[in-house]
Amino acid sequence: MLCAIYKSAKKAQTYIFVKTRDDFSSVPEALMTTFGTPVLVTLTNLATKKKLAFANLERVKISLNGQGYYLQLPPPPEDLLKEHKTQMDNQNEGE
Repeated sequence: MLCAIYKSAKKAQTYIFVKTRDDFSSVPEALMTTFGTPVLVTLTNLATKKKLAFANLERVKISLNGQGYYLQLPPPPEDLLKEHKTQMDNQNEGE
């Protein structure tokens, strides 16, 4: 299964996978407005892949076959303050 992967011009680390290069007809208009002008990153054959870097390969295939596109969002930002507080609480419990 071939697909084209585009990055967002507006949203960092946000990608859309579509079945056919430059065919965004299956992507909702509101999503395309938020996504901005797509910038082609690569064309890839998912059939030859065992895994993808930041997306679940099976979910991508199911989404492409079902709705015609897959949207990859960036991971949530780290909450370093929360992590620090948890570490401090754990240290205080041990005293």
